[in-house]
Amino acid sequence: MTETQQFTNKTVLISGASIAGPALAYWLTRYGFTVTIVEQSQTLREGGYKVDIRGVAMDVVERMGLMPQLRQASTDMRGGAWVDASGKALATLGPELIGLRSPGDDEVLRGDLARILFDATKGDVEYLFGDSITDMTQHADGVTVGFRNAAPRVFDLVIGADGMHSAVRRIAFGPEEQFARHTGMAVCAFSVPNDLGLDRWELVHPTPGKVVQLYSTQHTTAKAQFIFPAPDQLPDRRDIAAQQRLVTETFADAGWEAPNLLRAMPESPDFYFDTVSQIHLDHWWDNRVAVVGDAAYCPSPLSGQGTSMALVGAYVLAGELRAARGDQYAAFPRYQEAMSDYISRNQTLGWSNATQMVATDRRAIRTQTTMLRMLRHMPWKGLALRPIIKPIERAANAITLADY
Repeated sequence: MTETQQFTNKTVLISGASIAGPALAYWLTRYGFTVTIVEQSQTLREGGYKVDIRGVAMDVVERMGLMPQLRQASTDMRGGAWVDASGKALATLGPELIGLRSPGDDEVLRGDLARILFDATKGDVEYLFGDSITDMTQHADGVTVGFRNAAPRVFDLVIGADGMHSAVRRIAFGPEEQFARHTGMAVCAFSVPNDLGLDRWELVHPTPGKVVQLYSTQHTTAKAQFIFPAPDQLPDRRDIAAQQRLVTETFADAGWEAPNLLRAMPESPDFYFDTVSQIHLDHWWDNRVAVVGDAAYCPSPLSGQGTSMALVGAYVLAGELRAARGDQYAAFPRYQEAMSDYISRNQTLGWSNATQMVATDRRAIRTQTTMLRMLRHMPWKGLALRPIIKPIERAANAITLADY
């Protein structure tokens, strides 16, 4: 009898085809599980903003054999500048400062990483695009899952890898309001024409309480990002027009390139809007259902840690299921136990990053840009950066990966 035939549970449904879902599917199929991924988008979601991959997450990519593809997709940013309303550079930063990454870490566009993971799994995984889970009924020997379009099916296990607003988490654990912690900020990002001709370069325009960012990793398109205080009453998550009106009104007086970027916003194919929030769950599983990545422990969209946490979480969850021969009652608690300190450290760092990213007034902006300008010219800037980078390194490596 083969090892795969000894599994207690073998069929796994994963909701979400971004990062955590396909990464989990990669490892599960490698260990002999049969995996289906359901994704509400009609196709793989391309585009998206820059995401960092740090520390042990790079080890996960290496173990997947995907390092060449990742390096090929690297943004390879050359640096960036803080600019005033006229576009004049207030402080110019090299790549070691703009990304605050340690040697060996990397940065890619979210859509590029999603494509790499999809290509690595599409031959072994059943993908159901344009569909979503509507209900789940757990019973002694499986989970009966209802879909918006497909007929109901039974799976041994169901994993929610469907992001901060996870439908799986809502169905299995309860309303999002029970688990979301808001930083008080909101973020909007979308693709725009690269009218400034940026070449692997980022521009940041700070105004009191708000930030406009623009960067490009290729010649044809650029990414615009707006960070601002979230109003008490947010538009509905499905009302894109209302979200875009809010961003336009909030940044009407921001100056610099903001008017041009806002005019391009309605035509963008990948508009994104959300609060800058975290997800905190006491338990990441309920019987035959578990969550991974942002669905379980989102550190906030501005943390720079979420992609790494998704990759590491997928590796550990799959590994514990393999070690337990598919027995979720053994695997799920060990998954959370192995990840808990790593998640706690990264969420603490993510909260700090998100809440300190925006200067509150003009005096704070002057102080911020003066420090950046001075740092650029310090002959010992490597030493000066250590107090900033060291906490990031500690959080990114706060787990020892088991060899499953």
